[in-house]
Amino acid sequence: MDLFDYMRETKKEKESPLASRMRPKTLDEVVGQQHIIGKDKLLYRAIKADKLSSVIFYGPPGTGKTTLAKVIANTTSAEFKQINATVAGKKDMEEVVKEAKDMQGMYGKRTILFIDEIHRFNKGQQDYLLPFVEDGTVILIGATTENPYFEVNGALLSRSAVFELKPLEKEDIKILLRRAVEDEEKGLGSFGAKIEEEALEFLADMSGGDARSALNAIELGVLTTERSEDGIIHITLETASECIQKRVVNYDKKGDNHYDIISAFIKSMRGSDPDAAVFYLAKMLYAGEDVKFIARRIMICAAEDVGNADPMALTVAVSAAQAVERIGMPESQIILSQAVTYVACAPKSNSAVNAIFAANEAVRNYQTSVPAHLRDAHYKGAKKLGHGTDYKYAHDYPDHYVKQQYLPDEIKNARFYEPGILGYEKTITEYLQKIRKE
Repeated sequence: MDLFDYMRETKKEKESPLASRMRPKTLDEVVGQQHIIGKDKLLYRAIKADKLSSVIFYGPPGTGKTTLAKVIANTTSAEFKQINATVAGKKDMEEVVKEAKDMQGMYGKRTILFIDEIHRFNKGQQDYLLPFVEDGTVILIGATTENPYFEVNGALLSRSAVFELKPLEKEDIKILLRRAVEDEEKGLGSFGAKIEEEALEFLADMSGGDARSALNAIELGVLTTERSEDGIIHITLETASECIQKRVVNYDKKGDNHYDIISAFIKSMRGSDPDAAVFYLAKMLYAGEDVKFIARRIMICAAEDVGNADPMALTVAVSAAQAVERIGMPESQIILSQAVTYVACAPKSNSAVNAIFAANEAVRNYQTSVPAHLRDAHYKGAKKLGHGTDYKYAHDYPDHYVKQQYLPDEIKNARFYEPGILGYEKTITEYLQKIRKE
């Protein structure tokens, strides 16, 4: 590279977007994804030792797929080539393969080929790479936002390790934003900007784990905001909302309004108003509330306010909680909406919660002992103590029921569970009335 090439590259780097300039150059600078690049993880050790084999990085935009490829480029002693599957064709790959063979033959040097958006290659293009990956001519690093098990050839996958990158945590985004505002060499530090804590929280929430989105927003804010009288560019909550094109809603996750919205959300489900319940759900999602937190509240409401009036409500709520953890946003909003509207429209009963509260009270107030006929009889000498004697096995009787005392003598006539007359609890009530009469 001559002086003019160097100057051109330097100018290009300085004028490139903030998200590009802030890309880490070493593994230790990378923020997040510790489940795959923690110091005790295989990928970290392979990169550090320069012993990387073919890999596929799979994850949403802005989670660090290209960043990791660039870190590898800076770390490895191998030749590093990069192509983008959206514009590259077979001819581009042929050139890379030819150069890789030359490097291997003349210098014994490996070649790493990074293919961004690898899912854009058709089957024929992916098949062309297969023999060269297999014989080690190239070490493949593929990056994709699509599930590689659907979009990448099985033969290519079988020769590659798949690493799933997850949306960055909120704290990770905040670290990157602070770094971008303060870094004078690669970031915006020379502008003398200051980001308010509320704005930082908002951008970290609204970015949805996408570092690129957050960095683009803060760059736009710093470059378009006038300096205040104190000579500082203040990035306020209002500025942040304009930059990321999301309206600020009155929803402070640590303040009273947070609890007001959650309260209204639960009371709307309890009150059988699906419209209000789904509105508060939308408001929480818009404000960046954790979907796992919302799912937990739905599960609690399904047990506390629906209970056995519709036992399926808890099943739906639990299934929704599991699904949102696996799928993530934005699709999770549909799953949560289904669960919320189901719970809101289900017949209601608080008999289950009343039962446990009443039982808790009895436990606190009475000293009790288990009736002798209910005690464990599976040991030598139990019969001599009268344990298990006279116990009646319910399945030996008509309708699998026989009248028998189960509660301790001290509270033998207590009633804790009083089922209602709505939904499935009507069936429960009728059954209990029938056997109690008998």
